Amino acid sequence: MSNDIYAQRGYGSRPVGFGAKPGLVVVDFQRGFTDPQFPMGGGEAVDQAVSNTVPLIQAAKRAGLPVIACVNGYDSPRAAPHWKAEPVFDLLKGTPSVELDPRIAAAEPDVLLMKSAPSIFFATPAASILTRERVDTVIVTGCVTSGCIRASVIDAFSLGFRVMVAHDCVSDHDKVAHDQNLKDIDRRYADIIDAATAMAEIDHWRTRNAP
Repeated sequence: MSNDIYAQRGYGSRPVGFGAKPGLVVVDFQRGFTDPQFPMGGGEAVDQAVSNTVPLIQAAKRAGLPVIACVNGYDSPRAAPHWKAEPVFDLLKGTPSVELDPRIAAAEPDVLLMKSAPSIFFATPAASILTRERVDTVIVTGCVTSGCIRASVIDAFSLGFRVMVAHDCVSDHDKVAHDQNLKDIDRRYADIIDAATAMAEIDHWRTRNAP
């Protein structure tokens, strides 16, 4: 018997699996979180996750699948919720900190949203866009794993999407937090995959749906 107390109670006992059509969301790969000149920006893990996400965006676009990116930002500090992280209040619309990381911008996501809460789905049209595109499976990339990624996963799950998290395309400031949150997400809400698996599924979808 497994020593994992959750596994003993049936958590993680069945995979989610890909459905009929995937879509890609890219959460908060903006300069405020990827550029080391900003207080919450940069880090080797974040940089690698951005690099791994670029070819995934390119593969999705080649397949004609929707790619929705978001940044966290506000019209003014008064528009922000009660964050406990002071630098978040500097993520103001029109400033460099809310610009997409240049590598993500160059990959040209189909849609760019500005959100004001952790989840890409909260008070944004992300879910309705994916639904209109007949997407039933959401591949999640971005940062940070313990915050906005986890929130986005839970919202996607709650909205009825199948959820896949590409572990090498998400990142956190702390490896322990990253690993623990991925493990918990895996036992509850989503399948944890890698970029190669996501790209293979995208390519399979493209092949199946080629005119």
